[in-house]
Amino acid sequence: MQERHLYEYAVIRIVPRIEREEFINVGVILYCRDQKFLGTKISFNAERLKALCPLTDTTTVLSHLQAFEQIANGIAVGSPIAKLDLASRFRWLSATRSTIIQTSKVHSGLSANAAQTLVQLHDKLIG
Repeated sequence: MQERHLYEYAVIRIVPRIEREEFINVGVILYCRDQKFLGTKISFNAERLKALCPLTDTTTVLSHLQAFEQIANGIAVGSPIAKLDLASRFRWLSATRSTIIQTSKVHSGLSANAAQTLVQLHDKLIG
């Protein structure tokens, strides 16, 4: 049996109108220190977002989601956050904020393969 390692994850959400507290889950961010892994899996459905909030600028939302993913991957040009270590990037991305892109509280689990667990969580929580 493979050794399982502690991982942490949060669900990535779009909250188009903060005051209404309605959101759509669009992805997962997962961090595993022992496997030196930080990854995201995002599935953005513009039509679903428009059904919730027709006035939302989906192009801007997609741009913000791409920036979120680039920071997680450490490739966001000009972003000081993208230059941080994996744990610091995860903590920054999963921090509580009042913006259109938010995350759930951080949850944890055990996994032998963090990349595979990311896909499984995405499929289970986002669909």
